[in-house]
Amino acid sequence: MDDKEIILEEYRIYMDTKERYIDRQFRSNNFFLVLNLIILAVVNLFSLLTPQYPPVIIGSLIGAVSSVMWWMGVDSYQMLIKVKYAKVLEYLETKLPEQPCLKEYAEYKDMKKKENLIVFGDLQKTLTVIIICIYFIIITFNIFNMIKDFTMANM
Repeated sequence: MDDKEIILEEYRIYMDTKERYIDRQFRSNNFFLVLNLIILAVVNLFSLLTPQYPPVIIGSLIGAVSSVMWWMGVDSYQMLIKVKYAKVLEYLETKLPEQPCLKEYAEYKDMKKKENLIVFGDLQKTLTVIIICIYFIIITFNIFNMIKDFTMANM
């Protein structure tokens, strides 16, 4: 095996690794999305079935924490994929006759500049922020009602 074949094989292996990271990120996002939908449903069920505020507040805090973990996961996966893509694959491509990743990235940047594309990773982060805001609205509303009920009971 000559050097070009070794580099090409390393490139293939690294490209597969990058694709597995992307797949893992999608599975992680699906997990956190389903988890948060379940938590929101449970919190909503608690708020409908019980006049007590602590279960709703605790459920919302758990959901907010899981959403923060989700956001951190999205951020971490994006960073790792960028390192694998921008640093390692592009370096390996300098040793090959063709540079498909570099060309793909150049086309992507050009399209993003022209068409104002929405990047999936940014959409994921936006979704996590929206869900965190929903949890904090629920928490704030329930704390306010709990204080109001407590004040009314002690008057």
